[in-house]
Amino acid sequence: MNAIAYLAEHASEAEVRAAIVAEAHLWLRTPYHHRGRVRGVGVDCAMLLAEVYERVGLVPHIDAEYVPDWHMHRDRERYLEFLERYADEVPVPAPGDAAVWRFGRTFSHGAIVIDGHQVIHAHRGRPVEIASMEETYLASRPVRFFSLWSRHGW
Repeated sequence: MNAIAYLAEHASEAEVRAAIVAEAHLWLRTPYHHRGRVRGVGVDCAMLLAEVYERVGLVPHIDAEYVPDWHMHRDRERYLEFLERYADEVPVPAPGDAAVWRFGRTFSHGAIVIDGHQVIHAHRGRPVEIASMEETYLASRPVRFFSLWSRHGW
């Protein structure tokens, strides 16, 4: 039985959400590094989500499809396309969900929701940190929320 099937059969949604938030906390203070995905060494915002959800067993290993202008996202919604493979958009986030903000012309910055006000994220020039969604640089931007739960039958 794979980890996703095991979770769906044996753990409650609340237990899995708590495991995601706990795993995300383990990444705190990891330096920002574009395309990085090693806890304590370096990670970017997309790989933080991929690694946390994989370690909890909700998604398989994800090989990122980075292109030279990945961080610019000028030609299409690449970050949303990446997320929509594994999650569905929800109007209100719960712990363990993903939040994605528009920076520039497209949605290009993601985080893991801790609660209705805080997220854990990797942001250029900063180590992985807890941030308030009410902070000016986040609150002033459009945000969308995504959840993996409906895909796993909870």
